[in-house]
Amino acid sequence: MPILVGFVLGLVAWFVIRVLVMGVYTVDQNERAVKTRFGRAVRVPGGKTTLDDPISEFLRPEEKPRYTYPQVRVIQPGGPYFKLPWEKIYKVSIATNTVNMALDPESPMANDNGLRLEAVTKDQLNTGLTGQIRYRISESNLYAYIFGTKKPFVHVMAYFVSVLRQRIANFEAKADPNPDIKGDAGSAATVLPSKEMTGISINDLRKNLRDLNEYMDQECRSAPARYGVILDASLITGIDPPPDVESALAAINTAHNQVSSDISLAQASADQRVVQSKRAVEIETLKAQAEVEPIKSLAAQLAQLHGAGPNVLGAYLRNVRLALYDKAQQVFLQAGGLQTGGK
Repeated sequence: MPILVGFVLGLVAWFVIRVLVMGVYTVDQNERAVKTRFGRAVRVPGGKTTLDDPISEFLRPEEKPRYTYPQVRVIQPGGPYFKLPWEKIYKVSIATNTVNMALDPESPMANDNGLRLEAVTKDQLNTGLTGQIRYRISESNLYAYIFGTKKPFVHVMAYFVSVLRQRIANFEAKADPNPDIKGDAGSAATVLPSKEMTGISINDLRKNLRDLNEYMDQECRSAPARYGVILDASLITGIDPPPDVESALAAINTAHNQVSSDISLAQASADQRVVQSKRAVEIETLKAQAEVEPIKSLAAQLAQLHGAGPNVLGAYLRNVRLALYDKAQQVFLQAGGLQTGGK
């Protein structure tokens, strides 16, 4: 009898600890959780999948059947919550993390200890890339992150590196709409006749670094639907050429900088002369207008006097002569064919 009582008490104690104590859990503010029941994730009612979510709009049509995951019920921060013994809780952090873009999660010693990623340019040069990636777990596709792939972050990094290397290998600079005037050294492909010159593609990459970052952001918009990881931003900060072509690349940049400087100075001088010519024309035009305006005003006044009466204009002319006689030092009058002078 005591053995039976002890067995019952032990069973009750195990039940209390296993079900009541260990069945209580909480979810932190930066976490989200998914519950499984008998090994199956608790899904959203209605049988919805990720194809019903906006994150799938960036997938290509042939990729949608492959990356179709069920939508699961996400447990929001808070608690305490309760789970039964046959249920299991999977918690993930949705905080934003930053990693070096050259990091290889499976081989940390690769890519210069995760500091420099190598890629081959279109002119067959090995160039080094440095930068960072910001990522976070997608709350809309926790099934893909927890159950869809064994190592989702490894898949995301491999996908990012493959897209980046493909872009570097096929990169071409945009055509300049005004090839006659060049303002920087990056437009070497249009200034120089030979596009095979060493280092031209690296110059183009450096010049279009912003466009390269925007391209990577666009190409990685499908990552949440693929692996449940959102790439918030990819920031490529450096593109370094091989050491053996560094000097040649520097010489090319120096030459183009000198050409650009000379062109800029010539353009500035020409613009200054054009402005000076316009100012001179404006000044002479104003001078001519200043000389014409008094004559126009006098003609208008004489026309008004002439219209006032037949003798008004004569009286005005007589008064003008008197004013002139008062100012003149000598006056010459003609009388009987003889000219006399006097003061």
